[in-house]
Amino acid sequence: MTAPSSILDLDDTGALIDADVDGILRFAALGGAQIRATAAAVDEQILDRLHGLHPRSVVLVCGDARAARAGELVVAMLAARSAVPLVTAPVTPPWVGPLDVVVVAGDDAGDPQLAESVAAALRRGAEVVVDAPDEGPIRGAAAGRAMLLPPRIRVPVAYSLLRHLAVFLAVVVAMEATRTAGVVPPLADLADSADGEAGRDQPGSEVFRNPAKALASRIQSRRVALAGDSAVTAALARHAGESLLQVAGVIASASALPDVLAARDRLVAIPPAGGESYDPFFHDEQLDGPVPAPPVRVLVLSVEEDRRQAERRAAALPDMELVSVVGEFEAKAVPSVPEQVAVLAVRFEMAAAYLRLVGGR
Repeated sequence: MTAPSSILDLDDTGALIDADVDGILRFAALGGAQIRATAAAVDEQILDRLHGLHPRSVVLVCGDARAARAGELVVAMLAARSAVPLVTAPVTPPWVGPLDVVVVAGDDAGDPQLAESVAAALRRGAEVVVDAPDEGPIRGAAAGRAMLLPPRIRVPVAYSLLRHLAVFLAVVVAMEATRTAGVVPPLADLADSADGEAGRDQPGSEVFRNPAKALASRIQSRRVALAGDSAVTAALARHAGESLLQVAGVIASASALPDVLAARDRLVAIPPAGGESYDPFFHDEQLDGPVPAPPVRVLVLSVEEDRRQAERRAAALPDMELVSVVGEFEAKAVPSVPEQVAVLAVRFEMAAAYLRLVGGR
């Protein structure tokens, strides 16, 4: 396994590469490749049965955390645009029938609940898309009747969010291309955005040129809260927190921005007891109280087109930093929301990988 070392420097390229015996940096950089592989599958007319379809609902059955976060992101991004209700569920609901489209997504082909969700949706006559490995019980449940979009690039489960996101977007666009035009970019463009971020985050780039390393340096050795200023970024913050925990063992709470603002008074620094200056050599917690701690650093995720407005919204927090793609690069146009989501997902996954390699805490 990749053993974290507290002596590694984020700018020591050789040491980072040598320490990464599990290839976690490479896996974190494969988000664009996963999207591109999904685009290639869609180009093979796998979803042609959905073109022109007007279902009663689209149900996204999410079998694990990464699929669930992708489902939350798609609902948050497209619910206001779609003429069809978009619903997420852990299993196929009992009301599903021939008028519905069901997308069953997960990463464990042996998950009996996932296989039963596929079988139940097919029994009830729904159109079914399977976004899971084509093997084991799931292959038996699909039995040539479902539209299959299995992963073509295998990565650990922690890095599968963008694959699920690409599949969900492709399904909605297949039915509602007109309504989603201008909101959902072509999957090839989405892949380019993810690949561009992975290129900026490569180990050879120094911290001040590398967004993922810079993010890791702001998280390292700090109490951190992740806040989303919208439904989209709140879901993305939850994914970021789970990625930091699963990959690097770093604990960072994730919430919607209003919840963090409500807790503002409890995020400030813990002062030394009695107002005295803190000396770590003489400090006794039983006599002097808890060790003073810096304020919680709040990283506010935003896809707001107006960066200044996003900053003003969170300005009341004691130690706040905005994490946003807008205004970051020399692009004249603001990237679409799905592209911003892809970029920030790659950034946090790469940051988690760097934190694991340098020891995280």
